[in-house]
Amino acid sequence: MAGNNSGSFLGGLLLGTAVGAITGLLIAPRTGRETRQFLRKSADALPELVEDLASTVQLQADRLSEGTLNSWEQTLERLREAIAAGQAATAEEYISLNRGNDEQPAPTAHED
Repeated sequence: MAGNNSGSFLGGLLLGTAVGAITGLLIAPRTGRETRQFLRKSADALPELVEDLASTVQLQADRLSEGTLNSWEQTLERLREAIAAGQAATAEEYISLNRGNDEQPAPTAHED
């Protein structure tokens, strides 16, 4: 769950950054030249931002994958233990039922 929340947070952060930048460009009282310089600098910084975001997403995906794998392994181990316990209980019950049959007297035939 935590990985999903951080992914949502990062998505919201990026969307908020983009909306804020566009709004700032439209409202800011700059000349055309200043705006172009600002856009150029922003465009130059964009690959680094994307690389940082990609690294963060990769780390989150790795953590999520590792957590899922651990959870899956724990679930399989519990399942194996439950199957083994069920097989042992079945074998014990089978033995106890067979002992009960051995201790009962054999039925006798009644003649009419």
